[in-house]
Amino acid sequence: MSALEKAILHSKKIGIDECEIIVVKKNITTVRITDSEIEEIKQNFDENYGIRIIHQKKIISIQTTNKQNIPDSIENGLKTTKKLKPRKFWNGLPEKKEHIQLEGTFDQKLKQISGSKATDIAQNMINLTENKKIDTITGSLNIIYENFELINTNGLNFNDESTYISGIINAESEHGSTPVSGIGHACGRTLSKFSAEQIGVDAKNMCMNSINPQKINSDSYTIIFDPYSVGELLAFVVAANFNFKTFKEKKSCFSNNFKKQISTKEFNLIDDPHIPEGIGTKSMDDEGVKTKKIKLIENGIFKNIFSNIYDSYKEGENESSGNAIRMGSPMGRSAEPIPISAPHNLTVIPGNSSQEEMIKDTKNGLVVGRLWYTYAVNPIKGDFSCTARSGVRIIKNGKIVGPGKSVRIIHNLPNLLKNISDIGNDQRRVMQWASLPSITPSIKVENISVNSI
Repeated sequence: MSALEKAILHSKKIGIDECEIIVVKKNITTVRITDSEIEEIKQNFDENYGIRIIHQKKIISIQTTNKQNIPDSIENGLKTTKKLKPRKFWNGLPEKKEHIQLEGTFDQKLKQISGSKATDIAQNMINLTENKKIDTITGSLNIIYENFELINTNGLNFNDESTYISGIINAESEHGSTPVSGIGHACGRTLSKFSAEQIGVDAKNMCMNSINPQKINSDSYTIIFDPYSVGELLAFVVAANFNFKTFKEKKSCFSNNFKKQISTKEFNLIDDPHIPEGIGTKSMDDEGVKTKKIKLIENGIFKNIFSNIYDSYKEGENESSGNAIRMGSPMGRSAEPIPISAPHNLTVIPGNSSQEEMIKDTKNGLVVGRLWYTYAVNPIKGDFSCTARSGVRIIKNGKIVGPGKSVRIIHNLPNLLKNISDIGNDQRRVMQWASLPSITPSIKVENISVNSI
């Protein structure tokens, strides 16, 4: 009998109604790049435990790094429940289910990777970025092997091995009228599908194509958002509006539009937890509920929301959508005792147009490679703000005429979705730092007001 099984048995013996224990063991290899060189290589091992106790519908959470302290922590937690109010809506933790290892979520080579091999990958990222007009290269490579175990008093006990890899390069140049930069990024779950070279090429191209930027006048433009900038919008502006709790509390800008059209018919947004190589891909969520594909927007219609167990029960539903997440940094899971509701892999279904075709069809527009400082200004109305600082290119009469300087975009999500005029075929996996992963192509949007900086 394992230590976790003994702890669960102990919780039953002392009369606790329900107990859930999570253990996350992680090997994290990090290579840091500074001043165009590899500055640091770190390999850390973390082991953390999370405990959730539900007794007389009162809920308490505990975290520890010491496996031997779990029984004592459970006993102390039971004493603490006396001071809490019951959550009368609570209807129980999940029961035992079969766990299936999905394709493209585990790689033995990443699990066993050496520091020298990780260094070689990071050096390839640097080598493909280098150019006489690029002054500084910074970035990082993160490789994670994770063993996640979840056990509860209802017989659920599953173990999941996962691997993750993510690299990012920021290239900077001072060879023009003003300093400019470019970014390259890639992420996945297996070494064979990860391209360190592409990261360097993307960073170099964005930086080189940004040298000597022109001022962009404040005006209304057609904007083609690159996949990386679309991922920023999905993570920090779009996702929260499909959270069941946010929706029911009327804090989503679409709370009054369920089953109604909220975007162009060509736009389809799903949460796909089963896609190979997705950073959030898993067969069971972090509470032990089976995951499933959820069509959030189908042919422009608001179809579904996502939730975890607690939020579902609180809002009168009998079951979760399978979207409980214990988000870890820089990727994977944590031993956070109380999960949040979030999408696994927020995915935009690709269209048929290449970005080149989108550009040829644009009279007065911009291509935006990267967004910064993206946040909701008024979430209930859908207003948001962001800054386009890297990879801005100016389009005139179907042609790129040069790079553009930074601009501020203050816009509205419902208006943005209704003004999507084209969707690219260049779908990519993207993930901002310690944020929600997404899989998306380029998206072309009409009538966006920008302000010159």
